[in-house]
Amino acid sequence: MTLENTKNLKKQVAPFEKSMIKKSVWQLINTIVPFIILWYLAYKSLSVSYWLTLVPALLAAGFMTRIFIIFHDCTHYSFFKSRRANRIVGTCMGVLTLFPFDQWGHEHSIHHATSGNLDKRGTGDIWTLTVDEYVAAPFRLRLAYRLYRNPFVMFGLGPIYVFLLKNRFNRKGARKKERMNTYLTNILIVAIVGMLCWAIGWQSFLLVHGSIFLIAGSIGIWLFYVQHTFEDSYFEEDKEWEYVKAAVEGSSFYKLPKILQFLTGNIGFHHVHHLSPRVPNYKLEEAHNNTLPLKNVPTITLATSLLQACVHSVSVFGMRKVTILLALKMSKI
Repeated sequence: MTLENTKNLKKQVAPFEKSMIKKSVWQLINTIVPFIILWYLAYKSLSVSYWLTLVPALLAAGFMTRIFIIFHDCTHYSFFKSRRANRIVGTCMGVLTLFPFDQWGHEHSIHHATSGNLDKRGTGDIWTLTVDEYVAAPFRLRLAYRLYRNPFVMFGLGPIYVFLLKNRFNRKGARKKERMNTYLTNILIVAIVGMLCWAIGWQSFLLVHGSIFLIAGSIGIWLFYVQHTFEDSYFEEDKEWEYVKAAVEGSSFYKLPKILQFLTGNIGFHHVHHLSPRVPNYKLEEAHNNTLPLKNVPTITLATSLLQACVHSVSVFGMRKVTILLALKMSKI
């Protein structure tokens, strides 16, 4: 990508940054209503077979992923023009997805400001070591790194840790407003879970919502992983790091089938989102299609993403195509 294109990209995407109240409200309706219906069907199907329950639960997990995208847009204040509306709806969506609005919004803004910056890793991102760092690390750290990136840990235990545990506590140094929002989110979660357990029984609740939660959580972490972990993904030291390049070269275009694109709220156009977080999710595709330089961004399909999941790309100064598999051989662990 040329320097001229880099400078003009944000300007070209700017016209798509305006939210539309009708589209936002309609997206809320066509997301929340199907989710509730599918949740109810999953519950009713328990009387027949749990295996049957997994069918509506799987679909409901897709809509929960879409609910998270709405929450995500609200934390960027891009879903509505009104800041207050974004906060209210975002907090409500956060209750449904188990994410505190202010805390996650803070961490996620750091992710956007530092994505691909080798000197500012550690907040809101996937733990990534360069090959040099991995090889030089002590045995315990290398073991922890391998366990962290094991698919069963990352996509299985990961959602349980992040959603159920990590999100329940305030970060160190959080201001009062952020802390109170976390407390409010936790109280509302307990109230809703308590009412549902009282209404249908805790066993039924766990079978239905537990299944939805685990599937949706795995999908969420998977999306975040594949959109920043791919061959030739952008990584630079702070002195060489550039925001626009990190957005379009360090965030993939995850080209999904239309139904999956719908359920994931167009987040596959992740390069557009990182370029301009103020573009609402329902305008990401339009922004991509109407911005010529974005046609050449890294593209990943569902098939290639599954293949690449087995090969963890890492960045090494001056060695762009070194993979974690090579690092493992070098370390002899």
